[in-house]
Amino acid sequence: MAISSAKAMNGERAVVLIFVLRVLSSLPLALFPHALSLSLLSLFSLVVEIRVDDSVSLFKTRPGASSGIMLGAVTFPTVMFSKLIQLSRAVSLQQIEIGELEHMTMQFWAASACSCGVLIFLSIVTWCAANNKNLRFSCSVWDAKFSLSCVILYSVVCCISLATISHTGFNTALKLLWLLCHGFAAVKLIQHLVYTFPFCASIGEALLVTSGLVLYFGDMLACTISKVCRLLIPPELVSIRYGIKRSEIGIIIQGVLLGLLIFSALFKFLIQLREYFWGANGSESRERKEIGRSLIFFTSLVFIMIAIAPSWMMIVLDFDVHPILWIFRFIFSEPFKRLSLCIYWLALIYASVLRFYNISKNSKIERILLRKYYHLLAVSMFLPALIYQPQFLDLAFGAALAVFLVLEIIRVWRIWPLGQLVHQFMSAFTDHRDSDLIIVSHFSLLLGCALPIWMSSGFNDRPLTPFAGILSLGIGDTMASMVGHKYGVLRWSKTGKKTIEGTAAGITSVLAACSVLVPLLASTGYILTQHWFPILIAVTTSGMLEAYTTQLDNAFIPLVFYSLLCL
Repeated sequence: MAISSAKAMNGERAVVLIFVLRVLSSLPLALFPHALSLSLLSLFSLVVEIRVDDSVSLFKTRPGASSGIMLGAVTFPTVMFSKLIQLSRAVSLQQIEIGELEHMTMQFWAASACSCGVLIFLSIVTWCAANNKNLRFSCSVWDAKFSLSCVILYSVVCCISLATISHTGFNTALKLLWLLCHGFAAVKLIQHLVYTFPFCASIGEALLVTSGLVLYFGDMLACTISKVCRLLIPPELVSIRYGIKRSEIGIIIQGVLLGLLIFSALFKFLIQLREYFWGANGSESRERKEIGRSLIFFTSLVFIMIAIAPSWMMIVLDFDVHPILWIFRFIFSEPFKRLSLCIYWLALIYASVLRFYNISKNSKIERILLRKYYHLLAVSMFLPALIYQPQFLDLAFGAALAVFLVLEIIRVWRIWPLGQLVHQFMSAFTDHRDSDLIIVSHFSLLLGCALPIWMSSGFNDRPLTPFAGILSLGIGDTMASMVGHKYGVLRWSKTGKKTIEGTAAGITSVLAACSVLVPLLASTGYILTQHWFPILIAVTTSGMLEAYTTQLDNAFIPLVFYSLLCL
């Protein structure tokens, strides 16, 4: 039996549909194939989400959250599509080279391939569960035919689009192979995440993380291949401009994250090697084992960060000095401003964390409200830096992300002597969306503020886009939670906690912040080209998504808001 429209729509799905339609309404004619593929992906994800939600639990997902498959599947492709629209304006004005548009086109198809691959995997799992385990639901013939039609038509549109930006059939085949690798990698990674970290994320959240990681490290791999094997691999495998348009800060951030990935694998291997040769020695005390693990941990971390990661950076980009020395030179190129900003950040973090930690231990204030104070802290820290020192803020975000990752590794692996202390400290700020296996809230807040800023580098004719995370999380989400908790009476649904009063406060506060920010940006030299009606639509849509979604809003709302501000 086909899916009825009443059954298909709930609040979250309706908002996601409005979000996609708003982006599609702004497309230039040249991007029609991309718009068609995004429409097919949205419909396919809707069908898959409904079928997964109707089934018994096939995956160990986060309790209390819907599957969120549609939102997770369309978010990154829609972000890339919005960037395509923005870069199309730049090409028409001759402000960028056509190679940058081709690069973003490949990023759009790579993001779509990740989502499509995972959706096909979920469809197969659902179908197999229905047929092999005699579950209490069935996949109708209509659903199967519709899903297969979406996949086939999507593949045809993808091939036609890639053929238009390729010079030969061989290049088209290479690009299709590259996209297939993205889809396969996304399927393997989401399986690993769901089974390694059970009950830590919904399928939609895991899909968003999977797509982001595959896109980021796939881009890094293509950049490396293009640089090292330029004579063997056609440089337009993904983009004809890999390695030329990269900034030093972007390469440093990528190198640090690559180093941490290599470090995790190396440390695990060294520990297994140590256990193999010395594990049978029963005379070694537990304390000595912990000290040995700690020495291996910090020694390998320092070696990777000083030797291996900088080596990769210097391969893909021509640094005139060692990347670590480049960082110091960059900071001291404007020592007063940047060192003052560092001191301001450290003082604010020390005072706030100490205060909120004591409150969390001795107060009955709900954790969700206590954590919103950190959203306000993010506004205080990032907003002045974004206006007056945006490049330094880019680097600072990368450093903060690296520190968070190292601390989380120390916490999870209980590295002596900091592991237990970090665990106790971080546990004071967790809520129902975190678990002992992995704590994601601080990552989602940091990346929610950082991603719109990182993605706004290069051409950007919409000055509000870098502020999407700070506005939506630091102001909108915070005001919605506080006002809704204290004054909220009318709820959006009978089972949810979100209130109409809270949503109205969040939307109003973001609009008020924009009304202050726009003249401030104009006074600092920004050329403002955004009108208030599109801003109103963007703020309202992201506010309604916060009201209806049960997903981790720190991850999705900034990306949705950013996409709408790009139009």
